[in-house]
Amino acid sequence: MIDKSRLEIKLGTYATAPGVALTDTLLLPRVQAYRRGLGNRMIALDSKGAKDKIPAGDFLVSKKIDGEFNVLVFDGSDALLVNPGGTVRVGLPLLDEAAALLKKAGIKNAIVAGELHVRHGDGKRARVHDVSRIARKPANAAEVAQLAFAVFDLIELNGEEIGGAFATTWKKIQELFQAGERVAPVETIATSGAKGVLEAFEKWVDAEGGEGVVARSDEGGWFKVKPRHTIDCAVIGFAEGTDDRAGMLHDMLLGIARADGSWQVLGRVGGGFSEDERRAFLSDLRDIVTHSEYAEVNSDRVAYEMVKPEWVVEISCLDFITQTTRGASIDRMVLNWDSAAATWRVTRRLPLCSPISPQFVRRREDKTPNAHDCRIDQLAELVEIPQLDATAADLALPTSEVLKREVRVKELKGKKMVRKLMLWKTNKETALRGEFPAYVLHLTDFSPGRKEPLQREIRVSDSREQIEAFYADMEKEYFVGGWKAA
Repeated sequence: MIDKSRLEIKLGTYATAPGVALTDTLLLPRVQAYRRGLGNRMIALDSKGAKDKIPAGDFLVSKKIDGEFNVLVFDGSDALLVNPGGTVRVGLPLLDEAAALLKKAGIKNAIVAGELHVRHGDGKRARVHDVSRIARKPANAAEVAQLAFAVFDLIELNGEEIGGAFATTWKKIQELFQAGERVAPVETIATSGAKGVLEAFEKWVDAEGGEGVVARSDEGGWFKVKPRHTIDCAVIGFAEGTDDRAGMLHDMLLGIARADGSWQVLGRVGGGFSEDERRAFLSDLRDIVTHSEYAEVNSDRVAYEMVKPEWVVEISCLDFITQTTRGASIDRMVLNWDSAAATWRVTRRLPLCSPISPQFVRRREDKTPNAHDCRIDQLAELVEIPQLDATAADLALPTSEVLKREVRVKELKGKKMVRKLMLWKTNKETALRGEFPAYVLHLTDFSPGRKEPLQREIRVSDSREQIEAFYADMEKEYFVGGWKAA
């Protein structure tokens, strides 16, 4: 199933590889597609929403595991794990157990969905932080042995896609994995309606401190029920409503403080305000509008007006998502507040998260926008954030490299005209996904006799061959007819 030459040994037999090492090139896209489909199908609610929106009917309610979504793939002999981000894992004790269980059941091949998590011997709640730490760099064999896999769905068995009633799928999951220790069905009970789902929520979440519950019904739908989390953020921008909502706040742009005092854009909050608050907040925020190198638009394509970091608000969120359905990090811009110039300066994008179902709770006039009251650790306690400790000094981008530079001059009627052509490599194309091209070609054309004396033309490309061709074309067009080297 995998090109073994691409494996990186982590500890003992445990190794990882990139998704391109899979011999089945369609497997990773299939894992990503399943993850997207699952996200689209699952309705996220808090306990109040569950009471109002979960219909009558029979449900299978599972304890939500705080782990990393993975797909277990079995080829009749061996098993491996693949996550949507393209990390492949082999050689884990849980994979040996899964292969043994599936062989015993006479399964020739299988694709199984579940959560990779850590089993603590003391019964302590599993956290995704633990999974990430051990999976990346295990300290010893005992830590590797703690990794477990909670099965919650079957994607394929013996070459056939699994469809039909989930209740039937669940029976098959129990049949295959009930005897497992490291690989086992996620803890699940059968119940009815919102009342039954909320009773499971009270037991597993309120009483035991779990992450949430997942309720599945063939007739009623699939629901994820989680407690809401509250965090304090700085208001860094706002947008006004349009049409009949003009003169009222549409939403706020929020920032969270990193350890070095920089601010990272977290997202927006547009719900939870009263009509009076929308009018009063809009009026007050207009008084602290400021300049900014950074620009962003809201869901109505209205640009945010950036403000001085003076307000702190408390918001509640149902969840925070740190990865796209393809496993890529969710990157947000890091800004620095230049108080002397009263402007926001752009630093670069770094991984953060997206708040799910954010709601305004209240303005915190007892707090100020600083690295303590609006600290990023509020999020780090809930989800894993890569490069959490990166500071402004760490964020310096690679220096650009000038590849070609030509300056030509020409005199006409006693006036000197200048044309400059410069080609450089940014060296930033991998540092910031999509923010910089690999190559930039810039033409400056100055002629004092024109209505607009200074004109510019820019071409960009990620191909050295293409940008060189652009350069040659501009030389032929602009450096003929008496233009001499300066």
